[in-house]
Parts: sequence; structure tokens; C-alpha cells
Amino acid sequence: MKKIIESSIYAGVAIGIAGFGYLAEKSIIGAVLFAFGLLTVVHYGLKLYTGTAGFIKKGETGQLFLILLGNIAGCLIVAVIARMSPMPLQDTAQKILEGRLAIGPLRGGILAVGCGMIMTTAVTFARKGQNLPLLFGVPLFIMCGFPHCVADAFYYLCVPLDFYAVFWPQILIFYISIVLGNFVGCNLYRIICYHIWKEQQ
Repeated sequence: MKKIIESSIYAGVAIGIAGFGYLAEKSIIGAVLFAFGLLTVVHYGLKLYTGTAGFIKKGETGQLFLILLGNIAGCLIVAVIARMSPMPLQDTAQKILEGRLAIGPLRGGILAVGCGMIMTTAVTFARKGQNLPLLFGVPLFIMCGFPHCVADAFYYLCVPLDFYAVFWPQILIFYISIVLGNFVGCNLYRIICYHIWKEQQ
């Protein structure tokens, strides 16, 4: 249990740093640099929600909630640091969150399925020593606007605090929808091609 918590927090830190870079350079360059976070997670074998959900075994589903909480805690650590930056990171984060809320939880959850599918595919390759799909997959889900629940947690934690006073119910509902959407996407291969997946185990 302790190892899972520590690993998930460090994974959140890695994604938080990647998100910091994206907020500083919100372009295709920032999207490519974001891949540093996922490469770090894979290299150290850290517990990331979207890197674990597609490989979870029977009886381990309960760990996902703990992993997500640890990821969010890690993102919070970096978000505190981001608030010290002279760059307009909070404004950029707020624009991202406003854009998320504008599409609504249903559409957000459906879009999050795409992110989950990309992440499980990329991690599957990375576990075999092939990191190129990560380098392409991360910018792909970012440029497509597919929400990633851990990256989004970092962005939301960077938003000016007074924004939450008005929109916290919508933020909570939207966030739950993308967590569920990511989970479905991470397991899409198993859902659609279950017999093929079983043969590969």
C-alpha cells in the first residue's frame, strides 16, 4: 500500500511538471514536451491512473482510486510551485478549464475515451521498449482535445481559487466524467477484442 501511494504521488509530480511545461508553452511544442512526463512514468514504472487502468487485473480495481488520489496529490505539489511562477500559468490553466466546462460532462467523458485508448496503446509499446508511440501519442491526445484526468487535475489545481467559488459543482461533475471516460478508453481494447486480448495474456 505504501509503495503504491509513493509511486502514484511521484507519477503525479512527473505529470505536473509536464503540465507546467505545457502551460508555459501552449503549442505543439509544449504538447511534445509533455511526453517527458509519460516517459518518466514508464521508465521508473510509476503508478499512473491512465497507465494502470488498461492493465488492471481482477481484484485490483480498488487500487485505481488510491492511485488517482496519489496522482492528484503529486499534481498539487507542482501546482503550488507553479503558482510562484511569474509566467501567466494561472490564466492559461483557467482558459483550459473554461474550455472543458463549455463542452459539458457528456461530451467531455466521450472525448476522454480517446485519451484512454491512446495511453493504453502507447504504454503497451513502451513496456516492450518502444517509446516512439508515447512521443506521438501524448501530443496527439493533447492536440485532439482529449482530456487526461491527471493532466487536467494539474491544470485545475493551477486555476485562480476564486474561480472555484462559482463553478466547483460543474468542475466536480466534469472531472468524474473524464475519469470514467479515461477508464473506458484504457480498456476499450479488452472490451471490443476480449478474445484476442485473452490470447495475448
